[in-house]
Amino acid sequence: MPSSPTARTAPAPPGSLGAAVRSPFATLQWLWLAYMTPGRPGRPTTEQELRWIYTAWLGAFLLKMLGSSWDVSWHFKWLRDDLAPPHLLNSAGTAVVIALVVFHSYSGHGVDRRALRLMQAGIATFLVAVPIDIINHRINGLDITSWSPSHALLYLGTAIMLAGAIRGWWLYAAPGRVRDLVSLGLWLFFVENVVFPNQHQEYGVLSLRAYDAGETTAEAQLLDFAASQGQTPAMFMLPVPSWVHPAWIICAGLVALVVARRTVGLRFTATTIVGVYLAYRAVTWLALVGMGFPASVLPLVMLVGAVCIDLAITYGLPGWSAAPFTALAVYGAGWLQDSADLLPPWNWTWWSIALVAATFTVLWTAVDATARSGWFADWRRPVEPGAPALAAPVPAGGASLR
Repeated sequence: MPSSPTARTAPAPPGSLGAAVRSPFATLQWLWLAYMTPGRPGRPTTEQELRWIYTAWLGAFLLKMLGSSWDVSWHFKWLRDDLAPPHLLNSAGTAVVIALVVFHSYSGHGVDRRALRLMQAGIATFLVAVPIDIINHRINGLDITSWSPSHALLYLGTAIMLAGAIRGWWLYAAPGRVRDLVSLGLWLFFVENVVFPNQHQEYGVLSLRAYDAGETTAEAQLLDFAASQGQTPAMFMLPVPSWVHPAWIICAGLVALVVARRTVGLRFTATTIVGVYLAYRAVTWLALVGMGFPASVLPLVMLVGAVCIDLAITYGLPGWSAAPFTALAVYGAGWLQDSADLLPPWNWTWWSIALVAATFTVLWTAVDATARSGWFADWRRPVEPGAPALAAPVPAGGASLR
């Protein structure tokens, strides 16, 4: 029987990852013909296919993280530019994410319906935020602060799409080292996105110090713009109250680490994520300073919180008892880092510390309660009748969150 036209014209699959990279157009043509066929979420997908798909997700968010890290330092040196290199790098990652969401939506590979809806909602939120942010800049000029509403939409969209990727991978990947490593990578990007706004203060404290010493790293046009808006250098570089930095690290960053620890289940999940994050920040610090961009302080206090989280969950301590101690340990580490003049200003009043510790306790307790709920047991199962998800063992020290 003669082969079909599609079979005659379809290129052979690449023999290896290196071959695929060396022939990108042939690889894309093969991928299109082989996988861009309509299907429902939950469609049977092999382990090798899953690894290719989610490696692309990791690559996309690596581009986005590199671009956003550069962007913060860029804005403490120069006025905003829509076509600045860090924006283009971040946009390249976003383009890959869009392509992946289109692929999942059309083919149904590697996701169930809930994971796909999260991916779609996340990229939609992100794309809606982009023109809002541009319009905001056109009306109000430079918006350097990471804490603006339009920037918050960008972070929210990124978090939602990452939640979809985390769910899709954890539902369908086979248990083992590869699943654990990819999960750690996706959670690394999630935590980095959560704590990203704090980089404003982490850059601002050193930039303000350089300005006060007469050695500013900002160009004159940027300083003139800040003055034209009626802002002092301190208001421009440290635009939020001093309690925001520790509160966000603890009540957002550490809560994300609690969920990551219970999801991945490895004994040192939180510590590994924060250790890699701080190593990444150190490497980018060296690279950016080497290119003449402003430096930042590193949130080393997160490592103390991560260790406390891993130990508490490993030994079965409930959130209501572990959270207050963890919060106080982070504040203690903050006091040491502040003594070395390597931390943005923190509010050391008793009321702010008590409020942050109490909020963190409520949030950690809520995560524990959710992990034990019947609603979440249902969430941990795929909602499509395609390839069944592989059952994940409940890790020691708590239920597995999906």
